[in-house]
Amino acid sequence: MGKQGSHKILRPEFQGWHSKTLLLHGLKSDSSKCNACRGLYVGKKHIRAIVVMFGLLGCLFLLDSLIISFFEFTNLQPTTASSNSTVFQGSDSYIYNKQSPVYMYERLLNMASSALAEKEFKQESSNLWVEPFRKASSWKPCAERKVQTNPGKAVKNNGYILVSANGGLNQQRVAICNAVAVASLLNATLVIPKFLYSNVWKDPSQFGDIYQEEYFMHILKDDISIEKELPPHMKSLDVEAIGSQITDADLAKEAKPADYMKVVLPLLLRNGVVHFLGYGNRLGFDPMPSDIQRLRCKCNFHALKFVPKIQEVGSLLIKRIRKYGARRSMLDTQLLGKFIQKNEDQDTKRGSAKYLALHLRFEIDMVAYSLCEFGGGEEERKELQAYRESHFPLFLERLKKNSSSISPRDLRKLGRCPLTPEEAALVLAGLGFKRETYIYLAGSHIYGGNSRMEPFTSLYSNVITKENLLTHSELAPFRNFSSQLAALDFIACASADVFAMTDSGSQLSSLVSGFRSYYGGNHAPTLRPNKTRLATILRENDTIRWNRFEVRVKKMILEGQKAGIRSYGRSIYRNPRCPECMCKHH
Repeated sequence: MGKQGSHKILRPEFQGWHSKTLLLHGLKSDSSKCNACRGLYVGKKHIRAIVVMFGLLGCLFLLDSLIISFFEFTNLQPTTASSNSTVFQGSDSYIYNKQSPVYMYERLLNMASSALAEKEFKQESSNLWVEPFRKASSWKPCAERKVQTNPGKAVKNNGYILVSANGGLNQQRVAICNAVAVASLLNATLVIPKFLYSNVWKDPSQFGDIYQEEYFMHILKDDISIEKELPPHMKSLDVEAIGSQITDADLAKEAKPADYMKVVLPLLLRNGVVHFLGYGNRLGFDPMPSDIQRLRCKCNFHALKFVPKIQEVGSLLIKRIRKYGARRSMLDTQLLGKFIQKNEDQDTKRGSAKYLALHLRFEIDMVAYSLCEFGGGEEERKELQAYRESHFPLFLERLKKNSSSISPRDLRKLGRCPLTPEEAALVLAGLGFKRETYIYLAGSHIYGGNSRMEPFTSLYSNVITKENLLTHSELAPFRNFSSQLAALDFIACASADVFAMTDSGSQLSSLVSGFRSYYGGNHAPTLRPNKTRLATILRENDTIRWNRFEVRVKKMILEGQKAGIRSYGRSIYRNPRCPECMCKHH
């Protein structure tokens, strides 16, 4: 509470007493004795009354102070997890009470605030909301096109492939499309993949809870054979006992097609079935036959559609972010299906608000694992070390054996630290996004809660999430299903006018940016900060001028937006601009 003024204005009923008191001091010395005595008597009466009145006033002020103190004390009491505290959900729950804001770049933040205030009434650059390179619009989706079947390819089916995918929504999506590619490569029937239950994600969702099974099977029917389950005579097989279980130990990370032919095909031919347990990124991107590469794109960009339950709530989410506006783009149509029509019919006449989606990867596990420091001092160091000891004991053992460990300061110089909310806000301000920009925040809980978000919201206060846009009853069906909640974030990020990431290695960021490249043309820009270059810029916090900071940030982002063809070995899910996935029009 602000300090109250020390000067009080007397209420009208006391102003008379105040004027009579002044009159007493103004008695003339040459008055008659009788009048003087009368005046003295009257004066004593008045003085007693004034003393009593001031005594009453003192009691009132004391009571007022006690009441104010009581409410101030009440407001300072800790509450349950709310907007002022952050809950980290995993095998344990970590509740961090309200803390003071943590600033690492206060000088830059002040300059950013001044710069944004100056731009308040200026026209915003339209270049912020479009792809800066015209080449982006020359690539068109075409992975679904039919290709002539190779007449020399065997028609005999070699058996069944079972897949148990691990991780969250985005890891599972990669696993599904890699499994589709492997089924084609080995000429096998794919059984609809299963999702492993994880103690981290705690989500029992299976394929049919997230994706439309029948649609998936229909889209890929000309490419591979897909069944919902094994035939009856094979259901009782102990796949592990017969030696047909494949784990990460059997295949190298990003294995080549030749590895599958050597390790997996003999087992498939011998037993008629193989089971990929904990499957994920066990299939490389190059070298790869072009028809297999195309099939991966067809799976990711065409065959995997969210179930109507997710599409409907996703449509509602987009509608509220856009302030009741709707647009019929390829992106929204692919993401929302028939539910985009409902939005469009009702609200085309209303204005459509643009928004930026930000995937801010600053969860406690990521922060702790990085071994970086984030300006929180000794308390932060102890807190993160305790988390590592509890969650990453093997990681710490390896660190102890490694004599050449890198200091937190050097890790930051090398760009290996997760970007803080403060750093993300500075990048957006450097690019020129105005204060009133609506920012959809995707991802899990932010480490440090409001103490970390305060620098961000001091520049950009219009921060929105699915939790504050959807009602409790609308979110209720998704509450205990983290992958289904992540699907809502996927929709909001992919549909955004601008998508900004803070970690290009994140699966969500990778898949969303690929989806936007595939369907967005030149209307779906993605911002990818180069953390090494950004670290170099931020090290000049004490000296750099704001206009110089803007120039360097814009140059960094622009170079990350170049719409080049996918380079050898890089993810086709992240950059589908290649002949196997997209067609280039001149």
